[in-house]
Amino acid sequence: MTALARRVLVRRDAGLWALEGALRRQGFPVVAGADEAGRGACAGPLVTAACVLPEGRRGQVPELADSKLLTAPARDRVYAEVVRRALAWSVVVIPPQDIDRRGLHVCNIQGLRRALAALQPAPAYALTDGFPVAGLGVPGLAVWKGDRVAACIAAASVLAKVTRDQIMTRLHATHPLYDFATHKGYVTDGHSAALDAHGPCVEHRFSYVNVARRTPGGGWLVDMGDDAEVREAG
Repeated sequence: MTALARRVLVRRDAGLWALEGALRRQGFPVVAGADEAGRGACAGPLVTAACVLPEGRRGQVPELADSKLLTAPARDRVYAEVVRRALAWSVVVIPPQDIDRRGLHVCNIQGLRRALAALQPAPAYALTDGFPVAGLGVPGLAVWKGDRVAACIAAASVLAKVTRDQIMTRLHATHPLYDFATHKGYVTDGHSAALDAHGPCVEHRFSYVNVARRTPGGGWLVDMGDDAEVREAG
């Protein structure tokens, strides 16, 4: 169960559009969702996105789901539909150098805040995936696995994921030794082997343990956020 304004409750199994519908009925006409892609990667940017879907059938985007549950072709189709149908959407790209300097979690929260602040019309209520975001100027709710609960968060997850995958594919052309187009900067056996053979490039996150270990003069740096995927370090 998820608590809403005025103590209204919405079942987690009520469907992807139920949460936004309940909030609109409580007097919040513009409900935004925000999510990110790339927390668990050790190379490439962190990408945050926010989205407001319209009411009614137009907002019921075909195939919409958590981006992690969709195939790449399905994500591309959903991305195109979200961009076409959304009342507002935004994407923020945070380079790896910022992550190293300021920390993953700080960048994540600030990125979600920036993506929500960029929306026009501005949201009356903000739903975020997993992490509470302060300083929005409107009521908000952090929803556990929100990309599987709220349509606007799922839409934001697709916007962030597709944008980041496109960036990593372009980076592959610049840094072909790492095969970014295949693993998108996440820790895989192939990525770890490339790091062993060539060391990191400028697109890696040097504050991550598995990258720091392969950096000349590098040590065990500490800013790992809370991503278990990276901690295993290959």
